[in-house]
Amino acid sequence: MTGLREPHEDAVLPAADAAMIRQVLGACADLTGWAERHCGPQFAAAAGDAAGAAGFSRAPGALAGQASLAIDVPDFSDAAGRTR
Repeated sequence: MTGLREPHEDAVLPAADAAMIRQVLGACADLTGWAERHCGPQFAAAAGDAAGAAGFSRAPGALAGQASLAIDVPDFSDAAGRTR
């Protein structure tokens, strides 16, 4: 066993880890949004490719938008040990 969870297994994160994930996602959303506005069509195409490969829309801003939405996931997930 490698210690990695299977895709169907839930993860339990300490609050500090969730806070770090929010910070990183926020920085990624900001950087991606800035780069899409300032780095020209090649970056926009690469961001669209990355978003499409992840199953998101390839529309301009989609990758930054998904990162921005993901920031809230730790805050609105059920607490550990609770069922939905």
